[in-house]
Amino acid sequence: MSGKPLSPVVVQARRSVGPADKADAGGTNIPPLPAIMIEPTVRAALLEDLGRAGDLTTDSIVPAGERTTCALVARQPGVVAGLDFALWAFRLIDPRIEIDVVLPDGKRLKPGDVIATVSGPARGILTAERVALNFLSHLSGVASATRGIADAIAGTKAQVCCTRKTMPGLRAAQKYAIRVGGGSNHRFGLDDAVLIKDNHVAIAGGVKPAVERARAGVGHLVKIELEVDTLEQLREAMELRVDAVLLDNMGPDLLREAVSIVGGRAITEASGRIRPETAPAIAASGVDLLSVGWLTHSAQVLDIGLDHRDG
Repeated sequence: MSGKPLSPVVVQARRSVGPADKADAGGTNIPPLPAIMIEPTVRAALLEDLGRAGDLTTDSIVPAGERTTCALVARQPGVVAGLDFALWAFRLIDPRIEIDVVLPDGKRLKPGDVIATVSGPARGILTAERVALNFLSHLSGVASATRGIADAIAGTKAQVCCTRKTMPGLRAAQKYAIRVGGGSNHRFGLDDAVLIKDNHVAIAGGVKPAVERARAGVGHLVKIELEVDTLEQLREAMELRVDAVLLDNMGPDLLREAVSIVGGRAITEASGRIRPETAPAIAASGVDLLSVGWLTHSAQVLDIGLDHRDG
C-alpha cells in the first residue's frame, strides 16, 4: 500500500473474498465490527501496556528512524479472527505503519501461513506487537474452537452458539469471533431477552409463576426462554407457550425425547458438557442449538507470531 494510510477496517475490506473463494470462505462474509467498537478496547490495552514511561526496551535499542517489515504468521492450524483489533494496535501507536492483509478474518490457516505483513517505523511495530498478538491470538482461538464444533455437527440442522460467559470488556469482540468461526450468538446482555434459569424458578416458586411474571413484565417483542432440567418441567413449559427451552445437561437419548415433546413448538437448545467429540451425538438428537460457554471463557489461544522479514 502507499499514500494516505487507510483505517484497519478499510484495509481488511479491500481484501474481500471473490466468488472463486466462497467454498473456503468460512466466516469471511461476516461484517466487521465498526471502528468505534474496536478502538476504545485496543486503546485501553495499549495504555495498560505502556504504563508510565512507554516502551523502555524498544526506545533504548531501536533507532528512531529505523523502518522494518514483519509478518503475522500462523504457527498452528485454525481460523483467523480479530485482525482489525491487531491492526488498530499498530495504527494507534504509529499511523505511519502500513498493513497488507493476506488472509482475512474467517480464513482457515495452516502452519506457516502469512496472515498479514506489517511495514513501517520499527519502534511502533515492536511497541504494539504484544497487544496486537494478544487480540489476534485470542480471538482466532475463539473462532477456531467454534469452527471445530461447527465442523463436528455439519450435516445436522443444529447450530453452535455462545453464551454470556465472556471475559469482561471483550463481549462484543468474542461474540464477533464466534460468528467468524461459523457459530451464532446467544444474548449479548441481560436486556436482550428473558432467560429463566433454575434460581429464578426456585425464587418464584415454580415454572408457571416464573413464566407468568416474566410475560407480564416485558414487552410483546421480547422472547422468553426457560431452562429445564427434567421432562416434567419441559411439558409444563410447553403448556405455557415459551419461545425457547434450554435443555440443561441432558444426554442424547433424553434430548431426543425432549425434542419429540416440543414438536417444533419452541426452539430447543442443548447445553452442558459439549465438546467436539460429544457434539455430533447431541446434534443428532434434533435440537436446534448447542450452546457452549467454554468457547469464550476458556478457548485456547491460536499460536500466531510476528516474524521479522528484513534482510
